[in-house]
Amino acid sequence: MRLDKFLSETGTATRSESAKAIRRGGVLVNGVAASSPALQIDPETAAVIYNGEPVEYRKYTYIMLNKPEGVVSATEDGRDRTVLDLLPDKLRRLNLFPCGRLDKNTVGLMLLTDNGELAHRLLAPKSHVAKSYRFEAERAISDEDKAALEEGVYIAGGYRTQPSTLSLDEGRKSGVITITEGKYHQIKLMLEAVDNKILKLGRITFGPLVLDGSLARGEWRFLTEQEIKQLESHGRN
Repeated sequence: MRLDKFLSETGTATRSESAKAIRRGGVLVNGVAASSPALQIDPETAAVIYNGEPVEYRKYTYIMLNKPEGVVSATEDGRDRTVLDLLPDKLRRLNLFPCGRLDKNTVGLMLLTDNGELAHRLLAPKSHVAKSYRFEAERAISDEDKAALEEGVYIAGGYRTQPSTLSLDEGRKSGVITITEGKYHQIKLMLEAVDNKILKLGRITFGPLVLDGSLARGEWRFLTEQEIKQLESHGRN
């Protein structure tokens, strides 16, 4: 891989920025100042230093984000902040995108990645990837309504939802609902189908991923190696 391509793909610098840094001796490869942006390197083994900082190469980038309210699940938007706007400039240079969507006012776990193949597998309807949400409803959910939601209810367009599971808190106005599909406004519409209303909604799991409780709203971190292995394995099921 060309050195300038490596620096670009890691979000370290644009190709023009890389060329300038190389000219002034600011890029080291295996301890030696690089002589050209076209220098061929092995991205898996080369030790690259850019302006004094080591550059870590990842074939794919995986980020866990705790999405706050009022932020849209998109790569760009003309009016509102997007989930990518919550990342530092270096990461925003990468071709990251949200794997799936959360409504503007739904909070919680989002996966951001540049692995399109894995995202496609995880989001494919046939994959039935489980997603759990903590919710608060307007009124208590009866046993009858709980049974209906778990069995499947009819929502907009005459679509009947796939079976889900509900775990209710004391008082039965809040709890956790787990679904294996992702229709637009699905949980909101499911509650409306039993004459109820969602007041608060936050995703807490996505497949094998569990929202890191140490992440405040709007904060993010890279996935651990174990989480990446679990995610990639889940995507092959």
